[in-house]
Parts: sequence; structure tokens; C-alpha cells
Amino acid sequence: MARVKRINMVILGLLNHEDLTGYDIKKRIDSSISFFWNGSFGNIYPALKELENDSFILSSNDSVGGRERIVYHITQNGKMHLKEWISEQQAVNELRYETLLKLFFAKGADKKTAVHNIELFEDRIKKDLSILKMHCNTLKDNLNSEDHMYFYLTALFGVESYEAYLKWCDKAKKMINANDQFKGR
Repeated sequence: MARVKRINMVILGLLNHEDLTGYDIKKRIDSSISFFWNGSFGNIYPALKELENDSFILSSNDSVGGRERIVYHITQNGKMHLKEWISEQQAVNELRYETLLKLFFAKGADKKTAVHNIELFEDRIKKDLSILKMHCNTLKDNLNSEDHMYFYLTALFGVESYEAYLKWCDKAKKMINANDQFKGR
């Protein structure tokens, strides 16, 4: 398969579960997969247009409460494209954390700044971890659905990864604070 835009696959994956508006797609991304993938309105709407031009989705006008909205539906072509992508043997797994980038170059600041950046990261991880644990608890009672099993495994990955991040945060702060040779900085 030629190089695909990941946001297109996110949209197809979401539409494979239910018909959604562009706004609904953004809400689903924010509430269910933002722990490992992000999307903005600025890349969702162009992707919807591209997917429709490629006949992977169809749009229809709908009216709810007197408000016009555009609802998107995945086509059989779109389902086949999604299945091909899921079946590919390669996957790009990138790790990008600005906190780690700042830590890597922390010599340009001071120890307090490095520890503070780790604490900010730690606070965010703790918040996200509590949400992931809530998702896991909800999903583990519904593993009879194949979708729920896959959602659960994804959330469980997040829980176990975030717990490891917190362990690293604790170790990193202790190491930075205990290192006497850099006290003068």
C-alpha cells in the first residue's frame, strides 16, 4: 500500500464503528485515542474531503434539533482500505516527548528547571493514567465484544506504559537531585 496519512486511517477506523460528523470524530479522538494519537480540526476536515474524493467515505446532510450537519459513512471501499492498512506488516511507532527533548538539552538551564519539567510531565501522566484506568475498568466487564477487547488492550497498554513513566519520573528526579557534582549550576 502506498504511503497513507495516519489521520485518514483514524477517521476510517472511527467510521467503521459508527457514522459521525467531523465534530464527532474530533470528540472521539479526544476521548478515546488521544493517549496515543492526536488529531485537530485542521487535519480532520481536509482528510474527510480527501477520503470522500477517494470514495472511501460518503457524506450526507442530516438535521438534528433544527441544525444542519454533515454525517460521514464509511463505504465498502473504505472498509477494504482500512483492512489492508491494518494487515500491513510494517507500522511506524514514534516516540516524541518534548519533555525528554528538554531533558536531553537540560545542561542549557539548571537542575531546578529539569526537575520542574519532569514534574509537569508527571502531573499530566497521572491525570491521563486515572482516565485510562477508568476506561480499563469499564471495558474489562464487556470483553465479550471483540471491539471492547481491542479497546481494552489498547487502554491496558496505556496504563502499563504510564505506570512505567511514573516510575521513571521518580527515578529521574532523585538522580538529578542527588547528583552533587552539578550543585553549582
